[in-house]
Amino acid sequence: MFVDLILVLILVSLWVGLYQVVKQQGRILLRLDKLEERRAAESQSAEPAGLAPGTPFPAFSFPDLSGKTVRLDQFRPEQVLLVHWGPDCGFCDMIAGQLAGLQQAMLKKDIQLLLLAHGDATRNRELAGAHGLSCPILLLDGQAPCEPLQNMGTPVAYLLDREGRVARPLAVGFEDVVTLARNATGQGDAESDAAAAASRSLPGAQPLSESRIKRDGLKAGTPAPLFQLPDIHGQMISLADYRGRRVLLVFSDPHCGPCDELAPQLAQLDREHGNDGLQFILVGRGERAENRRKAEQFGIRFPVVLQDKWKLSKEYGIFATPVGFLVGEDGVLLEDVAVGPVAIAALAQEGMKQGKDCESAFSAR
Repeated sequence: MFVDLILVLILVSLWVGLYQVVKQQGRILLRLDKLEERRAAESQSAEPAGLAPGTPFPAFSFPDLSGKTVRLDQFRPEQVLLVHWGPDCGFCDMIAGQLAGLQQAMLKKDIQLLLLAHGDATRNRELAGAHGLSCPILLLDGQAPCEPLQNMGTPVAYLLDREGRVARPLAVGFEDVVTLARNATGQGDAESDAAAAASRSLPGAQPLSESRIKRDGLKAGTPAPLFQLPDIHGQMISLADYRGRRVLLVFSDPHCGPCDELAPQLAQLDREHGNDGLQFILVGRGERAENRRKAEQFGIRFPVVLQDKWKLSKEYGIFATPVGFLVGEDGVLLEDVAVGPVAIAALAQEGMKQGKDCESAFSAR
């Protein structure tokens, strides 16, 4: 009888403990659900809404590529497709050919394509020339853009009617900007092929049917696109030369804060584990001198190569920095893209671990 009583007490205690655990877990799940709902609401509220259709767009004036001051109202009574632009913006570079291919269709609809651009005249002129853009380009020249475009990235766009009022909701991102341009010209699926054919004659232009640009990185199992690029010392570096070794390929930018955070970590990993079978290669943008200065600042001894604008980033399907790809001995990507310093450092550790596992398996044979 006494033993039975003890068993009952033990079962009751276990049941009470289990109930408390389930109750606590339920509270945690509810809190997580509420946090997720709050984050989703904040994400939605953070999406820029832009000016409502029918709102007069504020007047502005900026210099064009020749230095002549141009006002927005000078384009009336034409409609205006106003695009917030930047020559260092990978997505702007990607859609430049498509917008160039739509210019004739815009002119027929009395729509003036107008780029409100960051950067200097030389870089904007080079981008326009490379893709056949012949529209006016106004330079912000370090000034803040007009109020509706402040604190917004590139590219974003407004379509303004003949009275200078907002005709369509704000287009955010390269896909929406191209869609806005196509819709404004009345280009349906039947007409897109003709516009695409016309755009093929423009340097760097792509058919509109190919406007789905990959932006989340190549996936594991994809062959890594090969390249041969100059490094910061003027030597040519080829990815094919590292076949038979694992390569951590990191895309960086000398003006990227998180890249600066990551750089000393990579330099240390290379010093400590550079002989473990993992080769580091940094792909930089911009001028050779500034990339060389960064490499010296952080003690980077592994190759730092220079890509032309975003051309290699385009092949790897992502324009953010820093991002990392782990290339296997056979030239195939071993993992999905790692985005940010923490994920790239973890990818480097994974690359070194895989190398050691392979060596152990080979030694055990």
